[in-house]
Amino acid sequence: MAKLQKSIDKRKALIKATIELVNNNGFHATPMSKIAKMANVSPGTIYLYFENKQDLVNQTYIEVKTEYTNYAFKTYDLTMTVAEGFKTIWFRIADFKLNECENALFLAQCDNTPMIDEESRQEGIKHLQPLLDLWTRGKNESLIKPISNHMLYAYAINPLSFLLMSQKRGAIKLNKKNMEEAFEAAWTSIKLNK
Repeated sequence: MAKLQKSIDKRKALIKATIELVNNNGFHATPMSKIAKMANVSPGTIYLYFENKQDLVNQTYIEVKTEYTNYAFKTYDLTMTVAEGFKTIWFRIADFKLNECENALFLAQCDNTPMIDEESRQEGIKHLQPLLDLWTRGKNESLIKPISNHMLYAYAINPLSFLLMSQKRGAIKLNKKNMEEAFEAAWTSIKLNK
């Protein structure tokens, strides 16, 4: 049992080191040797858990994306109206991004660079299915603009990454009032005006 826990701890340390180094140095400036050193394991140990650097980054992405979406949809209920559901999910996403900054920054980098392979990217999208289903329901009920889910995500969710980076740089201090304003802007950007 202790050996299994030690193995789990090593893998977690490698994931954590990957997130931190990719966030600080970028994907290409993060060699496996640095990841191993930060995780306090021998470089060869990485290959017990991951095939190569791409596999390590892909698996890290899927794990972080899973954690992100589990958090985002935890309080969402299918019986909610489209507006209630979107608000619930949006604020949970905002909460995750603001309180899990390292993970959110890693996901933002993964979403905005080609460092994740297409298979892993598609796996990550599957984790967003409750939000995509909500948007489909909203389109069917003529509540949400009939545009692609990529466009909806770009206008409603991606601005949170910009706000996170702005806060991280010290350009803005997010509070309840401006988060409400950000939500209203997100909702207004995707809802169908009747």
